Amino acid sequence: MIPSLKVGPYTVIALADGEGPFFSARSEAFPDATSEQWAAADRFDPGALDTDGRWWLRFRAFAIRGDRGVTLVDAGIGPADGPAASWAPVPGALPASLAAAGIEPSDVDTVVLTHLHTDHVGWAVVGGEQARPFFPNAEYLLQQAEFDAIEAVNPQLRSSLIDPLRGTGQLRLLKGETPLRGGERVLATPGHTPGHQSVLVEAGRERVAVTGDVLVHAIQLLHPDLAYAHEMDPARARASREQLLLHGRSADTLHLATPHLTEPFVDGRPGTEAVRNGVPG
Repeated sequence: MIPSLKVGPYTVIALADGEGPFFSARSEAFPDATSEQWAAADRFDPGALDTDGRWWLRFRAFAIRGDRGVTLVDAGIGPADGPAASWAPVPGALPASLAAAGIEPSDVDTVVLTHLHTDHVGWAVVGGEQARPFFPNAEYLLQQAEFDAIEAVNPQLRSSLIDPLRGTGQLRLLKGETPLRGGERVLATPGHTPGHQSVLVEAGRERVAVTGDVLVHAIQLLHPDLAYAHEMDPARARASREQLLLHGRSADTLHLATPHLTEPFVDGRPGTEAVRNGVPG
């Protein structure tokens, strides 16, 4: 059964694309983490550590299905010849996961790319030299700040991703917080990359934040101030993480929909006893 959350008129669906080890040790990724912090993180998310002690990642996208269409947040690791092939466990299974959720690529009207790292854009454009958007009817949304920083973030994606999307007129650049046609909101959450963005789904006092890489490991939920070695601006990333978690203070429920944790949905209410003790809420 595909994991999903129902929030008012929206259904947020977790779409698996693959899983595998990270390319560096987690102690290198979070060099300031203490043994006590790692122990709490492992209690919270024991599946993030494999039997050889490697950091084990899930790679997933999220579909948000509502009364006014389907929004996809991120596009996974992609096919065998995709841009993440040098390090991620390609080919990904996103097309099969979409089919299992009853979603055709043509049903998707909005694709939010949280940022330009290869494990988040893999299925956005396919076909190699005959490049074409995988979601033919979708508008692809990227922050202007991410577009402007592409040479620093991932220059290879200019020709393989950006140019094909601009060629079909499907790329739209955003400047900060933006409402989506389905009623969700894009939030600017910079730091991991200069133009990183997340998506907030709200219904009454219940909220789901689709985080992107604002949150890549449970240790960042337990200790949001910890720097991650692959953040381009750790101070801004920390501020974005803390700001995202603040949405839980004015809501009855804040779910975090995460691309890389073992469970796709976790309780994001800051300051709860469950979070302090490293136990899923």
